[in-house]
Amino acid sequence: MEYRKIKDEDDDGGTVSDDIENLKGKGFPGVAAVSNVPPREQVKWKRKTIVTLALTFLTSSQAILIVWSKRAGKYEYSVTTANFLVETLKCALSLAALARIWKSEGVTEDNRLSTTLDEVIVYPIPALLYLVKNLLQYYIFAYVDAPGYQILKNLNIISTGVLYRIILKKKLSEIQWAAFILLCAGCTTAQLNSRSDQVLQTPLPGWIMAIVMALLSGFAGVYTEAIIKKRPSRNINVQNFWLYIFGMAFNVVAILVQDFDAVMNKGFFHGYSIITTLMILNHALSGIAVSMVMKYADNIVKVYSTSVAMLLTAVVSVFLFGFNLTLAFFLGAIVVSVSVYLHSAGKQQR
Repeated sequence: MEYRKIKDEDDDGGTVSDDIENLKGKGFPGVAAVSNVPPREQVKWKRKTIVTLALTFLTSSQAILIVWSKRAGKYEYSVTTANFLVETLKCALSLAALARIWKSEGVTEDNRLSTTLDEVIVYPIPALLYLVKNLLQYYIFAYVDAPGYQILKNLNIISTGVLYRIILKKKLSEIQWAAFILLCAGCTTAQLNSRSDQVLQTPLPGWIMAIVMALLSGFAGVYTEAIIKKRPSRNINVQNFWLYIFGMAFNVVAILVQDFDAVMNKGFFHGYSIITTLMILNHALSGIAVSMVMKYADNIVKVYSTSVAMLLTAVVSVFLFGFNLTLAFFLGAIVVSVSVYLHSAGKQQR
């Protein structure tokens, strides 16, 4: 849902390197040096620092919270109701953002909720794709641990890149194709299992689910970006609102089909805990954090956040779940981080 918010260029103008250049030559005489920095630059740095730390924290804790929400290896709560609440919270946050815009700028043609059938009819497709992908996100943990999930979910970079080439006819640079190969090698290396006859730690069903999730996420992201470009002036919060409305509707159907008896007999919030609540809040805020990074920072910040999050997830999992941090995983994580960086660099050189 959040892919369409991603922009290749910093809306604030300039990049992190530009900011560093602005700070050069000012000297470092204690606090006095900071006072020489223009107030606008200080605000930009504060924003970048906050959103980068927020994205890193949310990304690294996402898989941990899903695994932690299990009890005796099972979800005691209904994953369909949890997914419904994520969509509801996102919808509420979009409305709150719109209300703030309406108060400051007034209601315009581009930020009002009223729309035409032709504009709204395109949203059910990505909403349905994200529903399936988000539900698979819970079930994949039957085959993969939290650090392994953080590694495998980077496969969506490949699916997104290939689908960009096929659907939007965008060319990929040679660096990006090389990054794809490195990414596959890194994911495989991180999953090598030296303590068993099984070559890879993640069994075949886990790999299949990871690939399906990557394809669903990639296609939904590319499709929604194509929707946005049909009317670029349309406020992103309005587009989010309608996407989340359809997401809520599809999740209601999923509840009726999959968990109707359990919800009716045990209650909608049966099995919920503080960890479950934090997990729902994390999922809702993660997409917002990504869009804020792309607005107030740049692509390279998102790359660093993703890379650091992989390592943080692994370290935390050692203490929480007894994860065995092997040399293969560490080397694989490094290769994946390099490939993500190269993909971003290749995007800028395209």
